[in-house]
Amino acid sequence: MAKRIAALIFIFACTSAAWMILGATIFARTDSSDSALRGRVASTWGAPQEQSPPTASWTQTHMRKVETEEDNKKITRTVEETTAVYLPLESSRVEVSLGLEHRQKGLLWYSTYKVGFSGDYVFRNTSDHEQAVTFTLNFPAAQAIYDDLVLVVDDAPLPITNQKTAVTVSTKMAAGATARLRAAYRSQGLEGWRYKFGDDVAQVRDFQLRMRTNFQDIDFAENTLSPTEKRLAGSGWELTWTYKNLLTGYQIGMPMPEKLQPGPLAGQISFFAPVSLFFFFFIMFILTALRDIELHPMNYFFLAAAFFAFHLLLAYLVDHISIHAAFLICSAVSIFLVVSYLRLAVGMRFAAVEAAGAQLIYLVLFSYAFFFKGFTGLTIAIGAILTLFVVMQMTGRIRWAEKFARRTPPPAA
Repeated sequence: MAKRIAALIFIFACTSAAWMILGATIFARTDSSDSALRGRVASTWGAPQEQSPPTASWTQTHMRKVETEEDNKKITRTVEETTAVYLPLESSRVEVSLGLEHRQKGLLWYSTYKVGFSGDYVFRNTSDHEQAVTFTLNFPAAQAIYDDLVLVVDDAPLPITNQKTAVTVSTKMAAGATARLRAAYRSQGLEGWRYKFGDDVAQVRDFQLRMRTNFQDIDFAENTLSPTEKRLAGSGWELTWTYKNLLTGYQIGMPMPEKLQPGPLAGQISFFAPVSLFFFFFIMFILTALRDIELHPMNYFFLAAAFFAFHLLLAYLVDHISIHAAFLICSAVSIFLVVSYLRLAVGMRFAAVEAAGAQLIYLVLFSYAFFFKGFTGLTIAIGAILTLFVVMQMTGRIRWAEKFARRTPPPAA
């Protein structure tokens, strides 16, 4: 009996090492594919976007004296300098719609989205002269497309100038007058969308941003402002940020919810597989001891191989079909291997009832617990405690000294 237990421990250790290698391989494939595919997704769909408010400015020219030294003599020159004077932004009304559309590349899902942006901004010319003002809207990302681009001042169409990373329009503003700039476009992005007030602590006056999403799984990243109002709207949320006079260094941001990632999930299940096999071997050892069934260590070796087949097939199937379909196929294949083998080694009843039931619990259900983020550990802990309770009740009257003393157990029926 001691040699048999030692053989089981050896089989368990070798299979666990194989699972560790498989799990490391899955994570290595995931990391390598992510570094290669993320850039491809950004180039074909769009990069993460960070929109900033537009600016309005006019140029001011003044003369300045500059001292230089030539031939050990100080020479004073008068040079002309041009500086930009920015108009204060008095009011902002922003509308944003986010439509999430996940895309799978290899072992990973990428959170891509479509965005519709529009904003009405009011600027005031605080100088005492009429000025030629240039309105500038910076693009939220260099890797993106911008369709239906609108940039008008007081509803008047003006020629738009492309500055590679921004677009501008110019018009004249009377002294003390206000102008309303309307900016709008449709674009596409990746992972998240942000609205940035400024590089440092910025002052925001009479601001309102209304965001609509087509998803309900919302979260707010660190160093971002929470909405002042929110309500469910159809399949998503309507979120509103409203401020009268705000000083902040934070931004408004919406990270896109992620789908269950096939690669990392398959890697986690592989790393956890030795726990499943331990419980399965433990249950099989107890059941065979109770029923005087002879199972050779070679039988346990093939059972461990059937368990490993589940994770091996899952590792290379999840990048071709959905994770749920792959999990179902791998579970069916592994259970079929165990039942068809034990049917020949022990008998159909034991293979289809006890063995298949134990495999369903400790391989399939324990692995499926990883689909529920945050509840995996609790699910496995409850399963382990229930297993301990059942086994203790089943074996409470067994005289283990007699069981281990037997050298030749009776043959199986």
